Amino acid sequence: MISCAEKPSGHVENSKENTMEIFKAELELEIPASLGEGAIWNHETNTFWWVDIEGRKLNIYDPETKSNRVIDVKERIGTVVPAKSGGAIIALENGIFHLDLEREEMAMICNPLEELDTIRFNDGKCDPAGRLWVGSMSLRFIKGAASLYTIRPDGSYTEVFGGVTVSNGIIWSNDHKTLYYIDTPLRNVRAWDYDLVTGDISNERVVISIPEGMGGPDGMTIDEKGKLWIAMWGGNQVSRWDPETGELIGKVDIPAPNVTSCAFGGPDLDILYITTAGGDNQEIKEDYPLAGSVFKIKPGVKGVRADFFGE
Repeated sequence: MISCAEKPSGHVENSKENTMEIFKAELELEIPASLGEGAIWNHETNTFWWVDIEGRKLNIYDPETKSNRVIDVKERIGTVVPAKSGGAIIALENGIFHLDLEREEMAMICNPLEELDTIRFNDGKCDPAGRLWVGSMSLRFIKGAASLYTIRPDGSYTEVFGGVTVSNGIIWSNDHKTLYYIDTPLRNVRAWDYDLVTGDISNERVVISIPEGMGGPDGMTIDEKGKLWIAMWGGNQVSRWDPETGELIGKVDIPAPNVTSCAFGGPDLDILYITTAGGDNQEIKEDYPLAGSVFKIKPGVKGVRADFFGE
């Protein structure tokens, strides 16, 4: 647990006799993103990459200059990861593409989706071997209609499993032996034993159960101590959990109801960047004028480097 003596920025007095750390996020980038998502830090360029799914835009934000480059990709974009060879790997409505960031030109890698009119890609991240794990969801939110896939650098792919409703956060333990995964409506985090060489998973179990009233679990990242940070859709927060005990051990209050994803960044990986959704709800816009913006917090613990796509 983070000691109060560290006094990270945004720290608020504990409410449960020092059993849970509570923080308040600061505004980093004011922007009316419709559905901000896909948070990831590129440690090679020291930039924060994120997407606006409904806005159909890839964003590359430089905290040093406070500039946000926007690339219009013309379709809903579920997630983004850097490629080891350069450029970005993006999950669009009609497939997985490599995006040349200099020319802003795209080349298809593969397309596992068959029902393009009813299913789209959502969140995804790369495993330590450079494979992209990306899930889908029904545009009509049909229960169990989607899947989780692995995309290999050669363009081949595997459907890991089906029966998914809204595929969201995915991350690996720091020893590369466990995969953590969120299907939002299940209100839990599941874990599997993970084989780094083959990418096979086994021994499914639930490690975290989300209580009612906290919002739905969305995007997820991990810190250097192996704790999970989960963005809570409808919960105005990012929550911190111990996957070994299932215990809630911290939270970050966000001035936006629909918190979507988070990633540790900065040169020292000590800043948690957080995306949110603005949407078209007029009541949300009036009550939360910063909804859709990017927020940050220094919680007193560091993250780990994100894995890139490729061999």
